[in-house]
Amino acid sequence: MEKIYTNLKKGVVAPCYLLYGEEEYLVNEAVNKILDMIVPEKDRDFGLFYLEGENVDLEILIDHILTPSLLGDKKVIVVKNAAFFISKEELVKLISKIRNAINDNPAKATKYFLTFLKISGLSLEDLQGNGWQKITDEQWSDIVKGDTGEDREKWLPRILEICQSSGITDTSVADKTEKLEATLKEGLPAGNCLIFTAEAVDKRKKLYKIISDAGVVKEFAKVKQEVARKEILQKHVHKLLNESGKKMSPAAWMILGRKTGFDFRRSMSELEKLISFVGDRTLIDKDDVEEAVGRTKEDDIFALTNALSEKNQLAALNALQNLLDQGIHHLMILTMISREIRLLLQARILVDSGKLPKVNHSMEYGWFQRVLYPALSEFNPSAAKTEGFFFSQHPYSIYNAFRNCVRFTSARLVALLEELLNLERAFKSSGTSHPQLLLENFLIKSCA
Repeated sequence: MEKIYTNLKKGVVAPCYLLYGEEEYLVNEAVNKILDMIVPEKDRDFGLFYLEGENVDLEILIDHILTPSLLGDKKVIVVKNAAFFISKEELVKLISKIRNAINDNPAKATKYFLTFLKISGLSLEDLQGNGWQKITDEQWSDIVKGDTGEDREKWLPRILEICQSSGITDTSVADKTEKLEATLKEGLPAGNCLIFTAEAVDKRKKLYKIISDAGVVKEFAKVKQEVARKEILQKHVHKLLNESGKKMSPAAWMILGRKTGFDFRRSMSELEKLISFVGDRTLIDKDDVEEAVGRTKEDDIFALTNALSEKNQLAALNALQNLLDQGIHHLMILTMISREIRLLLQARILVDSGKLPKVNHSMEYGWFQRVLYPALSEFNPSAAKTEGFFFSQHPYSIYNAFRNCVRFTSARLVALLEELLNLERAFKSSGTSHPQLLLENFLIKSCA
């Protein structure tokens, strides 16, 4: 991106840009920075046009591309969440997104569904009424590779009902991308610039290759390493705090991260809310985060893993029920539990080595920071500098792991990991209809 920004500062503007990837916040930030360099605020009424890509009319888009600016200056067309680049391999992911958003954010679920229709070749007319029931599981599997279609009755009638109540009646699936490809190949009028954003792209598509040859393509891949995610997010957080004249306490940062999962978009959105919430006060503290951000699924995940670590059966079962009530998949819950057991096991191994100061459940965080954490770095300095699983965690997470690992023996934690592996096999192979009972049984035994 720095190279792109440098070229823009020199006045070198590409005819088209494609910015894509799962990190939506970083994509949008890059778009805004490009716009700041191309279109001055005063010219945006006539020089900047936004189109939603999920159900964009290609004829209107092409008209925008070919029409020069009314003022004779730069004209930029931004197509957000363009669906032209998605392949049929992404249909299963789209179904997952529809299901996750259908209750909390029906409008977002509808956008995903319209993209699903466009890519699959199905139409509302095919599916409305009892039309969707006429499609056999075999036919569905041919259309949506990797999805048996057995549970589509749980989401498909609901999203069709939402479309009908929203007045959506026409979703033509005719593929007009050939005309767009030809337009881009011929070149845009002087001064016009086209910016696409997308969550995923199929690099085999002709449209992608045309943009790659004629313009600029930049991917914002998912930042999977937790340490890297936090570092990138912290830079953005510090920048926004400095611009607002605010500071955030370490405890507030940890609670915000716990509530948002250190997701870029959610974290920055909640931070903006917090800046307004504290008003004239300079410091954002943990109580501000607790009061302003509210309860999230991350809170319940933390409640579950914390209760498990503290062997609190009732709290663990309540947290599990809350997560299941929110529609969190049992395999995701299993992953969170496994991660916590791994943390406890690695802490227990270090404690059993006898090379660290004595650890107990009642130790204070201040003592941990002053005595144990420095000793931990000296104990294994090479590991502490890597992005290994245990040493890459935030100090507070490591503190909790040491504090709670004394409740378990190493042998018991290894046995629990083996039980979790058996649970995962059962979930994935037999398609058990009672995942909640199996998870409850595990929590009861592990907290005993």
